[in-house]
Amino acid sequence: RAGSRMEAPQGRAATLAAACLSYSRGGPGRALALRALTAASAQVSSGAARPHLHPWAFSSPDNIVNCTAEVLYHLGNTNVAPDVHFEIDGELKSTDEQDNMFYNQIRSLKEELVAQDIPDSHGNVPPEMEPIRALAQAAAGYVVWQNSTEDTRYHLAQIKHVRQVHTLCFLPTGDWQMTVLWHPQHGVKVTQNSRQPKRAER
Repeated sequence: RAGSRMEAPQGRAATLAAACLSYSRGGPGRALALRALTAASAQVSSGAARPHLHPWAFSSPDNIVNCTAEVLYHLGNTNVAPDVHFEIDGELKSTDEQDNMFYNQIRSLKEELVAQDIPDSHGNVPPEMEPIRALAQAAAGYVVWQNSTEDTRYHLAQIKHVRQVHTLCFLPTGDWQMTVLWHPQHGVKVTQNSRQPKRAER
């Protein structure tokens, strides 16, 4: 069953592969999400677990594309990010128009952008914040990739606070704080990231 498969180790590997794909190809105009895992297999050799992920589908708001990926975990070494390789079957629709529109909007702001709680406690995202969430989702893909092991499954739940430092630099914060650079011609780049200490419960 698809649901059971997504909770299995292969499902966690598919989530990781989707995060890497999001970091590589996502941005303000393209929010990528794992839609379905159609088949998967795994093997262990020389201290490394290699789930082979056969065709799976991911989607953006305007199209669905199939992808094949291979994930290599370095067993026993949590300081080394997994190796992820993927191939896309088909073409992603261009987001140049949306990206350039967002870029120009940011450049035209009289005050630097500041926002929090995206989405809010009811799951709502203001339309003007959708590009910010998509950008944060792409950036979060880097954090997922760098911190994943064969036993973990991370995803972006909420942006607690985001602050524009300058035209192309944003600071989304939550459990992880990231410094994110973005340009419509160069894509997303996470230059700094760190896990924040948990607050003591009252």
